[in-house]
Amino acid sequence: MKVHYNIESYKNIKNPIVTVGTFDGVHFGHQKIIQRLKKIAEKNKGESVLLTFDPHPRKVLFNDQNLKLIHSLKEKIDILENLGLDHLVVYPFTINFSKFTAQQYINELLINTLQTHTLVIGYDHHFGKDREGNIELLKKNSEVYPFKLEEIKAHEIEEIKISSTKVRKAIEKGDIHLVNEYCGHYYEFSGEVVHGNGIGKTIGTPTANIEIDKAEKIIPADGVYAVVCQANEKTVNGIMNIGFKPTLNKLEERTIEIHLFNYEKDLYGTILKTKVIQKIRNEFKFKSLEDLKKQIIVDNEKAKKILMISNV
Repeated sequence: MKVHYNIESYKNIKNPIVTVGTFDGVHFGHQKIIQRLKKIAEKNKGESVLLTFDPHPRKVLFNDQNLKLIHSLKEKIDILENLGLDHLVVYPFTINFSKFTAQQYINELLINTLQTHTLVIGYDHHFGKDREGNIELLKKNSEVYPFKLEEIKAHEIEEIKISSTKVRKAIEKGDIHLVNEYCGHYYEFSGEVVHGNGIGKTIGTPTANIEIDKAEKIIPADGVYAVVCQANEKTVNGIMNIGFKPTLNKLEERTIEIHLFNYEKDLYGTILKTKVIQKIRNEFKFKSLEDLKKQIIVDNEKAKKILMISNV
């Protein structure tokens, strides 16, 4: 898959079969559209193209800084590449671009820039200033301009009954196992291993403290999770705690800590890529440090069993 961060690299694309969307989560609904895109591309001896936007339009249009995303752009790129997409166009969503009329959007972006052969789009797709553009306008334009329109009907979308919002809510509630059911891949994040307070070592469970971009990324609900990590190009099973460690501290900020099973190498300063497989329990305060230690042993065994069954 070729990723185009600027339109100058988008050249000599054969019969571009285009769809448009943020595709956050790349869930089964998104995947169904991509499969359809690929089939049409094969039929027309063309190439599949996804036009996506960065930053997310809601952050620009509504200054929605509270919007958290399922995937970073890099994570989304990795998943789309595995789905066999030919081209990903990452178009900058700016205030100026948001002022494009629907007709400008069609003329300048879909026709002149992307040179669309066929547009594959949902029946409820809206675009352009004040979301004035819709499927009816696209139909009228497809009768005048040299592009075909492939509409994804309401019943096709409703059959899937999955949305990025639904996936986000599952993550926020800690129903992390549902992400795999909705998307066919696990929720994941990457973050730098930074120095913590070192308490984990004193209770026999050394942990890696992870720092990620919390302004952009959804963080699962507080609790204990079974995880699989990429540590220095090695796949290692582990257990993660998200929260405030109420038994040990009264932290004002949530922390993300991961204990890797049978791994003792220094990780400080490295980037740990983590897949979150299943929640084990909520975070809560224990009566004593000894009670916490006993629970950690139980949690570790549960995590190991979960990871053995999941076979990630």
